[in-house]
Amino acid sequence: MDIKEKAKAELESRIRKVEDLIAEKGVGSSYLSRAKRVQRNINLGIFVGGIAAIAGLTAWALSKNNREEE
Repeated sequence: MDIKEKAKAELESRIRKVEDLIAEKGVGSSYLSRAKRVQRNINLGIFVGGIAAIAGLTAWALSKNNREEE
């Protein structure tokens, strides 16, 4: 890695740190953290609901298949 690429990587790293600091401590940071929590909870709910739906459909299909075989 040459000096130009190292400098670019270092600048990008410092900019990310400043942006993270602003997001954490800046104006509206409490709203941002609350929105991230809500988004995470919604995504988890959708994921768990999807897993439950797939499990339910699988159980239904297996029970229906077992009834037809009898």
